[in-house]
Amino acid sequence: MAVPYRSTEIFTETTLPAALRGEHKTKAGVWGVIQVIEGELGFSLVNGDGETILTPDNPGLILPEQLHWVELMGPVRVQVHFYDEAPDLRDHHRNTGPSAAPMAITE
Repeated sequence: MAVPYRSTEIFTETTLPAALRGEHKTKAGVWGVIQVIEGELGFSLVNGDGETILTPDNPGLILPEQLHWVELMGPVRVQVHFYDEAPDLRDHHRNTGPSAAPMAITE
């Protein structure tokens, strides 16, 4: 079972970094999970798969080097968790949470 090796701080609609709202990607070998704690967040992939609405019950999976961006849809609390192996989203909520130690975004 994959466990995140680091997590960001919890962001709100006013603290979400502009870099996350623009097109960006994780490094090779790094998976990400966007965990919405409260509210909704738009999640889009550059490959044209369309926008997904992320909610507390629907986290977003980011594959290594996958170009993506997020879009604010209103008040939100969100955290990003980084893995060095593919996470199983069915187990994700058991291994993460707002109490995870925050780290700066560098992926």
